[in-house]
Amino acid sequence: MRDTYESPLSSRYADKEMKYLFSPDMKFKTWRRLWIALAESEMELGLPVTQEQVDELKAHAEDINYEVAEERERLVRHDVMSHVYAYGQQCPKAAGIIHLGATSCYVGDNTDIIIMTEAMKIVRKKLVNVIRILSHFAEEYKDLPTLAFTHFQPAQPTTVGKRATLWMQEFLMDLEDVEYQLSKAKLLGSKGTTGTQASFLELFDGNDEMAAKIDAKIAEKMGYESCFAVSGQTYPRKLDSQMLNVLSCIAQSAAKFSNDIRLLQHLKEVEEPFEKNQIGSSAMAYKRNPMRSERIASLARYIVVDALNPAITASTQWFERTLDDSANKRISVPEAFLATDAILNLVMNVADGLVVYPKVIEQHLRRELPFMATENIMMDAAKRGADRQELHEHVRVHSMAASKVIKEEGGENDLLERIANDPIFGVTLDELKGIVDPHKYVGRAPRQTEIFRHDVVKPILNRYADTETETAEINL
Repeated sequence: MRDTYESPLSSRYADKEMKYLFSPDMKFKTWRRLWIALAESEMELGLPVTQEQVDELKAHAEDINYEVAEERERLVRHDVMSHVYAYGQQCPKAAGIIHLGATSCYVGDNTDIIIMTEAMKIVRKKLVNVIRILSHFAEEYKDLPTLAFTHFQPAQPTTVGKRATLWMQEFLMDLEDVEYQLSKAKLLGSKGTTGTQASFLELFDGNDEMAAKIDAKIAEKMGYESCFAVSGQTYPRKLDSQMLNVLSCIAQSAAKFSNDIRLLQHLKEVEEPFEKNQIGSSAMAYKRNPMRSERIASLARYIVVDALNPAITASTQWFERTLDDSANKRISVPEAFLATDAILNLVMNVADGLVVYPKVIEQHLRRELPFMATENIMMDAAKRGADRQELHEHVRVHSMAASKVIKEEGGENDLLERIANDPIFGVTLDELKGIVDPHKYVGRAPRQTEIFRHDVVKPILNRYADTETETAEINL
């Protein structure tokens, strides 16, 4: 349809797997799985639910009669009861026990938790692959010296591979948060209108022990270890906030990565992949804009701000239940996951296709290295008997003069020539050129990269050996 708004997160950015999780089909099929789990648990605990009824529910778990549900909802204006009715039409023997003792939040909230948990597993898979791709890149370029920057001003050199470890480390921190969030996944269970399970106490004729068992059985049947110990009518909305905080952190890491790539592309040192027929600008045909990195930054900004929605919602819930969460979370939670999915696709694509230009990197580095080498030059001259303080003044004067040539005249850095021509240093130009070998100024960067990859990254990637995925197709 071309006459109705469609979210670009769905039409352009996110993958089919993530989009399906937040689809009506996933939601309503999960409702039916929950109704089956409830009926089966009630049967096992002695309530008047038969195996025949449970089997009938299972037989129609997947073939939802959407037309019946939609027609019923137009009449009763209640989505859950409309689907209870539609399910009952397909399962006449079980119609009377569907949703027995439950509230709308039993299917709605438990489904939301299940969907978020499954979505976080997709995020984990893609996050692992981002780390895997960056690890390969770090290994390939661990020995390539490059100019480092502090305050985006030239600083002591690092290596291209070592810089990639900084990106990896942030994504590894995010992976830890994802794992922690998944490690404590639990369902709401079935606790009734205010969380007291009063309806189940009534169903079990006041037998508190039997009523207490219903949650554990439902959790087990749905593949979870437990339910929230206590709740109001809903699961704590703080869970939504925690989930989106994890996604916000991933977005922050991705934005930092993308910003670095954008700056490096400006310097012509590293570029994101550029397709053969890709157009960079409608006006300037020569341009190769870092559009994918810019999209990462743009979507990341959306997620960071979107994470405020569940935070505010969680903090403004009243007592056991209010409904000012519903409309907001229907938008904020799915879109955060879809945007994160899109970002991770982009990061995988960019990282997997990064183009490095060693000659440009070397040119930039050699332009600045003479300034950085002056400390070594002074130390060598001092060893030969020159006065360190006097050497320092000569270096200061020569450095200012060389900077003036670069900044005011647009010339090349002639600091080494100036030092070679100053007898106080007692060194030739050839000797000075040997001193400014870039590899001498990267410190432990290559070794740090090796250790980080071997000791930190490799064990984590081994743990997820089966999670490798294809680099996503990116809609340009």
